[in-house]
Amino acid sequence: QVQLVESGGGLVQAGGSLRLSCAASRSIFSINTMGWYRQAPGNQREFVAVIYATGRRNYADSVKGRFTISRDNAKNTVYLQMTSLKPDDTGVYYCRDEAAGSWGQGTQVTVSS
Repeated sequence: QVQLVESGGGLVQAGGSLRLSCAASRSIFSINTMGWYRQAPGNQREFVAVIYATGRRNYADSVKGRFTISRDNAKNTVYLQMTSLKPDDTGVYYCRDEAAGSWGQGTQVTVSS
């Protein structure tokens, strides 16, 4: 079972930036597709971004141009750089190993207006 640990969440004002990290326990991390999702209170968990082993990336329309997903295979870590944050970005952010179906415990992001 892959263990995923997110970090980097916090409270930030609108327009600010945060970088989330997700460290994976599995050494074959480099061949896995990794995703970021988020869940706001009362809402379903939604897709934010994904990065494939090839480096190709996809984003939800709501974050395009503001968020960047990246990976460091040597560190078994995937990142989510978030800029121009909005109150609507508030939620718990989760990373996911798409192949293993594993989720991290989540990290809270709160954007104040």
